[in-house]
Amino acid sequence: MSASIRKIVTFVEEVRSEMGRAIDPPTRRAAAVAVIENPFAGLYVEDLADLVAIGEELGGLLTERAVAALGIAGDRVQSYGKAALVGENGELEHAAAILHPKMGTPVRGALGGGAALIPSSKKRGGPGAVLDIPLGHKDAAFVRSHFDGMEVRVDDAPRANEILVAIAITDSGRPLPRVGGLAIADIKGQDGLR
Repeated sequence: MSASIRKIVTFVEEVRSEMGRAIDPPTRRAAAVAVIENPFAGLYVEDLADLVAIGEELGGLLTERAVAALGIAGDRVQSYGKAALVGENGELEHAAAILHPKMGTPVRGALGGGAALIPSSKKRGGPGAVLDIPLGHKDAAFVRSHFDGMEVRVDDAPRANEILVAIAITDSGRPLPRVGGLAIADIKGQDGLR
């Protein structure tokens, strides 16, 4: 089953100063969000394979859109995250089916790799509800400078029978990081942790 997409929305955020200090180069984040029909809205369905396939489809599409929005090569992405918001006639398991079994492979494919788990969140809400997309370094979870998040919302989504699906990426960590942890220069990228 292919996703029935009502619309795709792309967000780009560029932080140029923080606490009166210039951020040079700016910290940039992008999120690509698809508003899709939930084929199982209002129904209990044991087999969620159709949503798993939709997650795989959207993983590549949304990651490519987010990378294009930042105007960088996929392998220059430093952090990633994913999230889904189901409308009132859906269930959290619908979001889980999209986000977890198969979405990661096409995301990593569009980025030329990624050893760390892709942070995720899922929730239920109505049109205009805020979706927080957690972010973490794509190759090493212990890089604290990249523990972050991006907030998105779409005014008219999700409707009761829709799901909002998002991928977010960054070209850097938080502005002015100073809480320690593994430095980017020390990443080995083998176990997803360090």
